[in-house]
Amino acid sequence: MADLMWVQWYATVLRQNVFAEAVAEVAPIALRYGATQYQVHVSNDDRYKITQMTWVPSHAAWYSFWEGPEMIEFRARYSGKYQVPIVYAWADEIASGSRAAGVVNGTAEPAASPVSTPAA
Repeated sequence: MADLMWVQWYATVLRQNVFAEAVAEVAPIALRYGATQYQVHVSNDDRYKITQMTWVPSHAAWYSFWEGPEMIEFRARYSGKYQVPIVYAWADEIASGSRAAGVVNGTAEPAASPVSTPAA
């Protein structure tokens, strides 16, 4: 399974919305460096806490992204909008799943019947 990088950003006071949007914009760039998936979450309990998750096939792919020109520029540009140090950690994904839209227990849900409209 892929390695998961878990980056805990913490925005500075009154800059959480701008910074969260910026993280959401830069996160997809990891796909160019071999990442297979990314997610960005904002905590409901602490709106200043932003979590960036990136699934990568190897440590080399992560460091290519993290030390790449886009992330270097991102950290420099937004340096006053997040707290230092940046805390990130590796995690091993040992299970994963999702429910595809329209599928229940391996079978497709019946299509909704069309709504009839009165003839004019």
